[in-house]
Amino acid sequence: MIAPPSSARAAILSQTVVSELKRLIYSGEFMPGERLNEATLAIRMGTSRGPIREAMKVLAGLGLVTSIPNRGMFVRQLSVRDMVEVYELRAVIFAFAAERACENFSKQDAVRFEKLLDDMDSAYQNNDGALYYELNLAFHELILDLSGNKRAKQTYDDYVKELHLFRRKYFNISNNMHNSNAEHRKIYQAISSGSPAKAWTAAQRHVLGGRSRLLATLEAPLAG
Repeated sequence: MIAPPSSARAAILSQTVVSELKRLIYSGEFMPGERLNEATLAIRMGTSRGPIREAMKVLAGLGLVTSIPNRGMFVRQLSVRDMVEVYELRAVIFAFAAERACENFSKQDAVRFEKLLDDMDSAYQNNDGALYYELNLAFHELILDLSGNKRAKQTYDDYVKELHLFRRKYFNISNNMHNSNAEHRKIYQAISSGSPAKAWTAAQRHVLGGRSRLLATLEAPLAG
């Protein structure tokens, strides 16, 4: 077998490092606010500091880490108040996108929607929060794409990145997945029936419902 060019090997290595760092952050091994030391990570992953540095740039773009001048890279922290404000803005943009999606919906889109909804039901039944989370992102992205508004999609994506660390946790609760997908089906029904007002309302309620579910999840340990 011919070895890939050095540039290709570097790209593969960088992507591997990104995937591993994402896993460590999402699993909670690296906590919000924790400093990520390049040298330590390089030793742990058996690589030089270059791929670690490149991976940090990718993670910063995903909103998972942030750079503090003269101190280094840290796992991103987001206050509950910041999170709530982001949810409120997401609700407006997603409602707008769902309303506009009614204008561009096609039979081909129906097939994509129904597969996503069925796959999310399966993820819920198997209590697979990680899979459900990725499918949920794809469902929302499909609606943003159908809106035909690139600025709305970019702004929405930026807000979603800020919430990754919070949102992944509550998709590990089966009842949250069940309620979330029931709301997805209402959004889909409104879009497929060509009802902009209903699509707006269903989409807005879904995002705000997600906010309420997340707040309840965050408060649960305190209640215990």
